[in-house]
Amino acid sequence: MNPYYHALSSVKKWGGDVDDYIKIHEWFDASKEFLVDPRHRALRHHAQGIYEAARVFGNTIVLSSGRVVPVRAIGEQHVREDLGWIPTLADWLQCIDPKPWMDKPMRLEKQLETELPECQTTLQ
Repeated sequence: MNPYYHALSSVKKWGGDVDDYIKIHEWFDASKEFLVDPRHRALRHHAQGIYEAARVFGNTIVLSSGRVVPVRAIGEQHVREDLGWIPTLADWLQCIDPKPWMDKPMRLEKQLETELPECQTTLQ
């Protein structure tokens, strides 16, 4: 869902106007900048992401109407609207298919030999 429509949903739930909520909903979906499929949600659409939103935006926001709304409640609304539930970060991470490069550190010079053989002579 587009952040604007999440913000409209927030207005319906807590009052105020779209501008009161839009930055929070845009933050949750910022990963769409580099991954435009549902996997982008793995970065912030989970319980830890909701807590991170409160660290970024503060524990509460004050709406244009003067009402105070918890940021975590807004984050929970966003994630539930997109996923139907609130997963943990572990729920997302267990879905990653580990690749060999993720667990096999190489010495820098060996990595350079493997990836950039034309640079060998200039590095020695």
